[in-house]
Amino acid sequence: MIKSMTGYGRGQAHVDGLSFSVEIKAVNHRYGDINVKAPRVLMPLESQIKKQVSAVLKRGKVDVFITQDASGAGSALPVINEPLAEEYMKIFKGLTMRYDLSGGISLGLLLAQKDVLSVEDAGHDEQVLSSCLKEAIDAALQALLVMRQKEGEATAVDIKQRLELLESLLEKIVVRAPQVPVEWQQKLKDRLERLGDDAGDPQRVAQEIAIFADRCDISEEVTRFRSHLEQFNELLQNGEPVGRQMDFLVQELNREANTMGSKSNDAELTRHVVLLKSELEKIREQVQNIE
Repeated sequence: MIKSMTGYGRGQAHVDGLSFSVEIKAVNHRYGDINVKAPRVLMPLESQIKKQVSAVLKRGKVDVFITQDASGAGSALPVINEPLAEEYMKIFKGLTMRYDLSGGISLGLLLAQKDVLSVEDAGHDEQVLSSCLKEAIDAALQALLVMRQKEGEATAVDIKQRLELLESLLEKIVVRAPQVPVEWQQKLKDRLERLGDDAGDPQRVAQEIAIFADRCDISEEVTRFRSHLEQFNELLQNGEPVGRQMDFLVQELNREANTMGSKSNDAELTRHVVLLKSELEKIREQVQNIE
């Protein structure tokens, strides 16, 4: 069954006091575009993260948000930058003497200065780090896939109904098309009869009728249109990413519809073709969100 490119999933994992939360958001995109936002400690693992995600999500703009939970035991430690603190103390004492200020320099004031107190990762074994992260990403991907599949099923139902409508409209076109040159021939005969002796060469008239009939013939376009519809129905049952193939088929179906419209020379036939193209446009919009 086809899958949507839109989805959201969240996952968590806890391994040896290490804890990660992963959120993955995906929207439609022509190609696969994965962006990772994670703590600096995970920067060496970015290529591994993208590889894990791309193995599951073939198309779409994917944003991966990773946070390290502070609740994990030993996940982070407060660190004092003593050299920087000493420099701040020198500045504060210098200002106190220079401007003859009273009062002492509080610990709160010192710790409030930028980068004097920071929180750093306590450090973990790389294998534990990778294992915990992989587990959290897997959980987020599975949740996202569930959403993608549900949306894909709804999209498939809508497209299936529109394909059935296309088949119905095509049958109306097939029934109407042969009548167009016949009716044109009768109108031409009626006009010639009204002209009487000035009706012209019968052979020339027959030749014009044959040319008109050939110009209106859409049998090849109808055959190709049916073939594309069959291929489209087959792709709806395919579990692999088929969005690009569907997009190509919609373009081909539009091409055949345009040719049928240019050959119609008939108001009723043109109306059917316009409805055909309208449904194709709705299918094209749906296909844009299929993986």
